[in-house]
Amino acid sequence: MGVEEKALGQRLQKARQRAGLTQQELCQKAGLSYSTLAKIERGAIRAPSVFTVAAIAAATEVPLDTLLDVKKAEPMAKKTSKSGIKFVYFDLNGTLVRSYEKAFTKLSSLTGLPVDTIEAFYWRYDDDVCDGKMSMADFNRAMGQHLGMDDFDWGKFYLSAVEPVEGMAELVDWAAKNYEIGLFSNTMPKLIDGLSAQRKITLSRFSKVIDSSVVKMLKYGPEIFEYAQEEAGCAPESILLVDDDKLAVVNADKLGWQICRFNPYDAEASIKKVKAHLEL
Repeated sequence: MGVEEKALGQRLQKARQRAGLTQQELCQKAGLSYSTLAKIERGAIRAPSVFTVAAIAAATEVPLDTLLDVKKAEPMAKKTSKSGIKFVYFDLNGTLVRSYEKAFTKLSSLTGLPVDTIEAFYWRYDDDVCDGKMSMADFNRAMGQHLGMDDFDWGKFYLSAVEPVEGMAELVDWAAKNYEIGLFSNTMPKLIDGLSAQRKITLSRFSKVIDSSVVKMLKYGPEIFEYAQEEAGCAPESILLVDDDKLAVVNADKLGWQICRFNPYDAEASIKKVKAHLEL
């Protein structure tokens, strides 16, 4: 099994998982046989046809160049900050966007239930959905029964309530021009793609996306941070985590990462802190 074939197989598998597709579902969408796809993901097929990879790219909505790992020329080399940072991970909810309060308030208005009751029920299941222990369909069913709403779809409420944190899009754009950056989030399936489709985040800015619903790990233990560190390809002291969650920054600090606690309700001051960490 060649190194290049194995790497391609891993990229295709990640694309399928990010799209929330089983192997059988991808085969149906891309017009492939199950055995062919299984062999490609294992790296057992040498140089699969570009037409086959293109079919997978279309079915998973991932650019063909990304799957083929075609390197685009960079206008300039990435830099290292004065404090030694080479790679920046940005959290999503509470750092790049805010949504929960508005979504819970809207649901309270629609159902007449207290906001606190709705919020408590939501958080009861959130972790299990974010790391794949509970399917989105099962969560929507449980939440719908609690709210007395048929055909409930949390994703729609979430995406309609999301508000980008002021100033963060500009900060991400600046950071991406100077550093390698990644997105690192506890999130439910397909919500990152939904935010990208609505242009509330620019997914192409991030060279790495650590999505709990894809990697099946939460940001509450060392395993996902070790995985993210490996994906960044940097020494721990060269990675900066920008995150509003206290436990997340503690876990990052334990591994030797640099950290910046973000406050979405004082974004201006928080952005200044991030820029201070990234001073060139």
